[in-house]
Amino acid sequence: MPKAKGKTRRQKFGYNVNRKRLNRNARRKAAPRIECSHIRHAWDHAKSVRQNLAEMGLAVDPNRAVPLRKRKVKAMEVDIEERPKELVRKPYVLNDLEAEASLPEKKGNTLSRDLIDYVRYMVENHGEDYKAMAHDEKNYYQDTPKQIRNKINVYKRFYPAEWQDFLDSLQKNKMEVE
Repeated sequence: MPKAKGKTRRQKFGYNVNRKRLNRNARRKAAPRIECSHIRHAWDHAKSVRQNLAEMGLAVDPNRAVPLRKRKVKAMEVDIEERPKELVRKPYVLNDLEAEASLPEKKGNTLSRDLIDYVRYMVENHGEDYKAMAHDEKNYYQDTPKQIRNKINVYKRFYPAEWQDFLDSLQKNKMEVE
């Protein structure tokens, strides 16, 4: 749908806007966000990527960081002058990254609360009788005896200490009943 005639206003130049600051802020916002907090806090926006990473002791190009040995050895080999190593001005970034990498990985795989309750109920009521478990009314998904056995084995593997405590409590309950 066309605009009504005479309703558009002419853009006027903003004389009171600091163009240098405006462009700098636009450049910063356009740059991608650095996910690693250690690198992000040590980053200097006035420097290039190569300069920033060199100051932190990190490599821009991993292929150039670790030179490969040449397989062919020439008869007249001249000593090649290596370029001077860049000075690491921010070693704390590298130390923080190494410390973070050396931490043990969190165990992220867990079982659902429903599955844990299901396995405990089945073992409590039926013990090792998987056929009886398959016929139980709480077997909503109609698992076969082998599927139930596999679920119990998964629970044993994920929580061995909890499984042992559970079996000990079942033994105590049996002793008290008898």
